[in-house]
Amino acid sequence: MPELRLNLVTREWVIIATERARRPMDFKNSIDKRILPAFLKTCPFCPGNESKTPAERSRLPNDGPWKVRTVDNKYPALSKGEKKLSTDGFRRSISGVGIHEVIVESPVHNQTTALMPLPEIEDIFRTYRARFIEAHKDPRVEHTILFKNHGEDAGVTIEHTHSQLVAVPVVPIQIRDRVQAALHFFDDTGECMLCSMIKREREEGARVILETDRFLTFVPYAALSPFHTWIFPKRHSAAFSTITDEEIKEIAFHLKAVLSKFYYGLEDPAYNYVIRSGRPQDDGNEYCHWYLSVVPRLTKAAGFELGSGMFINTVVPEKSAEFLRSVRAETAR
Repeated sequence: MPELRLNLVTREWVIIATERARRPMDFKNSIDKRILPAFLKTCPFCPGNESKTPAERSRLPNDGPWKVRTVDNKYPALSKGEKKLSTDGFRRSISGVGIHEVIVESPVHNQTTALMPLPEIEDIFRTYRARFIEAHKDPRVEHTILFKNHGEDAGVTIEHTHSQLVAVPVVPIQIRDRVQAALHFFDDTGECMLCSMIKREREEGARVILETDRFLTFVPYAALSPFHTWIFPKRHSAAFSTITDEEIKEIAFHLKAVLSKFYYGLEDPAYNYVIRSGRPQDDGNEYCHWYLSVVPRLTKAAGFELGSGMFINTVVPEKSAEFLRSVRAETAR
């Protein structure tokens, strides 16, 4: 019989459609992948083409050939300028100011995170941390999103591996709702919701994919879609900005493991990942907890999801986790 599960973090109901259930291997990507070159003369992100990108904001290392490079987005969603609020009855607006950056993750055009050496992924997370902290020095910024799109179905327009940072002048309603849910849970229990969830997932084990000293990776109990995966830091922290160098090494290991399992087990599907985090100044609170969410784009939202705000997952989360545990992961340095 189908079952409705409530995702406590997102406050969204999910239908686990057991009578429409599909086997995990049924989701293998059937799209033929083009063979990409290691260097493309026309790619703005390839070495030697730096003049084709807007202003550079950072690079690793500082001297010599770069490994990770941050530049302004050529077609930014937000622009520079003064933050102004306008209200007129039911009409409210804020000037579209903020930050929109592109993080070029590798000088190699055909590189992919799933197969990238761990030290290179660690460099990406070090760049994320530095750019996240820098974004929040801007007084116009209220919330910052770090995310990666991989594959056409996930919204990629340039194939060269990259991720993005968008810092906005408002707190999105989705973030407000999640903070409120976390605060209510803390008021009711005296515990951080995500810390409590880590403890429960470790005890049950059925949805756990990978565990190390500092991180737990699992498929959530009410996963919104097949193979939806969360990577949680075990140390309580509301802001990604506090991640330590040792934690960077471990989260790089977890992300590479998950993405390589997708690569080998699901034939490299399109996916999005996002770091969900409070602001650096929020770090002292006891109820918010940052994490990384990875969502393979294996199904499409349609009329039911649009009309109800609910999701239908055709793979039981425990089966998703079991399948991913069985897939070999490329984690060697």
